[in-house]
Amino acid sequence: MFTITSLMLFLGSAILLILVPGPDLLFAVTQGMTSGKRAGILSAIGLSLGNIVHTLAAALGVSIIIKTSATVFTLFKIAGACYLFYLAYKSFKHRKDPIGLREGSPESGRNLILKGFLMNVLNPKVAIFFLSFLPQFVNDKQGHAGLQLFILGMMFLILTGLIFGILGYFAGAFSQRLLSKSRFGEWMNILGGCIFTIIGMKLVFTRL
Repeated sequence: MFTITSLMLFLGSAILLILVPGPDLLFAVTQGMTSGKRAGILSAIGLSLGNIVHTLAAALGVSIIIKTSATVFTLFKIAGACYLFYLAYKSFKHRKDPIGLREGSPESGRNLILKGFLMNVLNPKVAIFFLSFLPQFVNDKQGHAGLQLFILGMMFLILTGLIFGILGYFAGAFSQRLLSKSRFGEWMNILGGCIFTIIGMKLVFTRL
């Protein structure tokens, strides 16, 4: 279905694009920094799982609606920004709470994965990216285009989970070494709140 050349080109391009600092990458790193290695990894898993929705949307052509309809794009944008502002509010509100893995009451894995999933799904730019990027590596002469899009999307999902997971893990490992320092936890929560706010504002002013 895919030639070795086209597959290698896709994998190389995908890795480079994943490593470019963006909302998803910053989210995974921020979760790792403020809530520990476990949170960074699980958030990365949630972010990568969100790509399933965008992959299916691209394969079915749903992303075209988001790309061409200003109303739908705006609704997704507002929903995503509101979610980020909510996370920022939580970070500021609980800025004096200890960060990292809390013995006895760590945030559930389901909630951490859900956070990442929603962060990814509610970003309309990700849907447009999938519609713009994946079709470049589809060859109609090599089989069903929708199936090719799905396979490419799954490859991208796996790469995203691995790369974001590694970055989230090391962000958490780095922050854990500094937990003993005075007021470090408070400043990390404030930093996380600021990052969520900035990403949310950027999303608000994003245009088609």
